[in-house]
Amino acid sequence: MCLFVVVFCSLALTSAVNQTESDVDSWYVAAVYEHNLILNPEPDVPLSRLDALQHMQKNLDIYEEQAARAAQQGAQILVFPEDGLHGFNFSRSSISGYLETIPDPQQESWNPCTEPDKYNNTEVLHQLSCMARRNNLYLVANMADLQPCPLKTDPSSSCPSDGRWQFNTNVVFRSDGLLVARYHKHNLYFEQSFDTPPQPEIITFDTPFAGRFGLMICFDILFHKPTIALVEKGVRQLIFPTAWMNLLPLLDSVQFQQAFSLGANVTLLAANLRKDQYNMRGSGIYTPFSATYHHAQKGDPEEGRLLVARVPVLDPLWVGQSVTTEEGLVRSESTSSTATDSGVCHQESCSDSPPPETASLVPPSSATFISSIDHDPFTFVLLNETEGKVNVCNGTFCCHLQYRRLPQGDSKELYALGAFAGTHTMDGRYALQVCALVRCAGLDASSCGQEVEEAESKMDFLLEGKFGSRYVYPSVLASKMVLEQPEHLETAADGRVTMKHSNMTGGLVTACLYGRMYHLDNE
Repeated sequence: MCLFVVVFCSLALTSAVNQTESDVDSWYVAAVYEHNLILNPEPDVPLSRLDALQHMQKNLDIYEEQAARAAQQGAQILVFPEDGLHGFNFSRSSISGYLETIPDPQQESWNPCTEPDKYNNTEVLHQLSCMARRNNLYLVANMADLQPCPLKTDPSSSCPSDGRWQFNTNVVFRSDGLLVARYHKHNLYFEQSFDTPPQPEIITFDTPFAGRFGLMICFDILFHKPTIALVEKGVRQLIFPTAWMNLLPLLDSVQFQQAFSLGANVTLLAANLRKDQYNMRGSGIYTPFSATYHHAQKGDPEEGRLLVARVPVLDPLWVGQSVTTEEGLVRSESTSSTATDSGVCHQESCSDSPPPETASLVPPSSATFISSIDHDPFTFVLLNETEGKVNVCNGTFCCHLQYRRLPQGDSKELYALGAFAGTHTMDGRYALQVCALVRCAGLDASSCGQEVEEAESKMDFLLEGKFGSRYVYPSVLASKMVLEQPEHLETAADGRVTMKHSNMTGGLVTACLYGRMYHLDNE
């Protein structure tokens, strides 16, 4: 687990590089399934192996149906969410009936579907393997792993007191059912039933249709290892099973999924759970050029959702790194409109785009105030005019905004620009630099930073900050959890990040530059 309208956006990607010797297409079809998890109503009560299997079978039956549907739509890889088979809120002892010992595919070759009797108590692995084989697709699922202690790969590590390791684990099966990857979650989020691995695991697997993918789970996405370690190794296609509890205004599921894809310049295949009582919803397939996602609204039927999309191959071993984007369509269930081209620059300058108007000449805005976002004390300044320029600083970190507000009708909405630089310490510890333009929950300044899902006022804006990290994740979230692709993004050599956007399709909820200062996490 971790803290924190079907809308389809697709922009074509073209490559000027020849195909590889195997003549692999530069596109593939990916699927993610947002799962309406069938929970164990008493997770703190230990179950027998038989009873645990009967519970998991209810979720496996749904997986079987969705794998067949994905295959029918041409999916070559399918991702299921974190905790999707067993659930959560177990104790270390009460999860025991759900555990299976998962062999390390780096050490041995095993196809559970064709060799079901090789290991005892591997019924779930057998079913998942056969699911992949039957539907001829790569399949990623999350389950609970039991390993003898100490692990053979790290004999010097200390054991838990009960003499065994229990891990939150991703497993990957090839299209013939072969187990090809196993990843143990490193950054746990209040998971009493699981252990942190002795060492962070950097796990990848290769496919014949898209090259290399990397594995992570939920809370991992906020930390350097394994996520940024994978990116720094050149992995540009990431698998993300999650059980994400939404946390507006900065960490809604689809908001941060898209922001990470844009900021890290990667494809992200994100499969979340759908459990309204825990505010879990929001999954998608994201590239730096497109987003196919689902975020249920309050009051929508609580049900699963399969997403399937055609995705460009980003593995540099398969395609060249020189790409262009073309205009595409944004389609929802009830409306359609044309998307804005998104320009993304990571060089010292972008000759094909106009230089952003600097706000550094604007004097610091007066009448700042402190208000919290997820327990972090942001320094805010209100946007009191229809248009203008404002600056706000939190210590030496400053954010600049040039804006033109387009109120709709008689709506009265309060907006503020906030800045934060420091270490987040609530439910996890990580260093941040954040610029956030937010709609306040009410008309009082004290409501700025509180959760808001809807807005009427559209905004043309240029948001800018000078960051001490190259990992800055941009997002534009419109009313009712609709994502907008930023019109222009630019990262300068001095750390200045600029996001420019206009012609919004809905009212602005949040526009954010979310900087992660990984190198300061341990200070």
